[in-house]
Amino acid sequence: IKLGIETCADLNRKIGAGEIEDIIRISEALQEKNISDLADEIVRSGRRVILIAGPSSSGKTTFAHRLCTQLWVVGEKPVYIGTDDYYIDRKLVPIGPDGEQNFENLDSIDVALFNENIKSLLEGKETELPRFHFASGERVMGERRVKAGPNTPIVIEGIHGLNEALTPGIAKEDKFKIYISPLTQIRIDNFTRIPLTDLRKLRRIVRDATKRGWDARATMENWPKVRAGEDVNIFPYSDDADAVFNSAFVYELAALKKYAEPMLEEISEDDEYYCEARRLLCLLSHVDELLDGAQVYIAGNSILREFIG
Repeated sequence: IKLGIETCADLNRKIGAGEIEDIIRISEALQEKNISDLADEIVRSGRRVILIAGPSSSGKTTFAHRLCTQLWVVGEKPVYIGTDDYYIDRKLVPIGPDGEQNFENLDSIDVALFNENIKSLLEGKETELPRFHFASGERVMGERRVKAGPNTPIVIEGIHGLNEALTPGIAKEDKFKIYISPLTQIRIDNFTRIPLTDLRKLRRIVRDATKRGWDARATMENWPKVRAGEDVNIFPYSDDADAVFNSAFVYELAALKKYAEPMLEEISEDDEYYCEARRLLCLLSHVDELLDGAQVYIAGNSILREFIG
């Protein structure tokens, strides 16, 4: 509302009028201010363990690093920890009901080592942290040693962050929980909302293409499994969050369109995902594409850069 954009038509008018540069800059500034305000709130709370969780394609990693920067501005340099580094070796990950390994469930994480490390850091001890090598599927020690001061924040990012079962060894009064998700900021028109999951799905299609080499079909085929994992591991704990962060941008459908549209167009009529591809293309048809000249104004540390590169 601050930007005067409530529908796709409003966004298109801004793009057509050559005002999108200002919209991008103000959107990024608003989000940075929200992160700064959140850092201030965390410092006032006196809690040192900051746990960040949210569904797929929420921008958790970029947000966590930007929060670390803001915490550093108002206090000590934080320690960043990704729970992915606490995966057990891939060969040991349990088999799910579908006969495949399930990397989404908590039993794929070494919870005991994780709690031991956090407790050690809170006590001011130099602590050796693991590093998970995704190429080999193995956890390696000896690559990172960290020591936290008496007031140093410990910022932890991962899908299980809000689940108390991840941090049973850490007192509740030491934890500050943040739920992050892109909550769509505009409507198609005055009467038609954009489903919240569509923005995440489009983000994931674009990111999977650059990070995994997947086509849109592969992402769409994997999406039900991703959603099922969220229903078990993320959404049931969202109400436990101390703060909610909206990672969406008012202009991002226009930015994603350039990348997602040609990928969706590749799905043929005889494909089982054709109808879903056409539905997403219909959604994208309501916004004008953000051209390269405007894309350059998206900040290098923008959460959106986690997806579009």
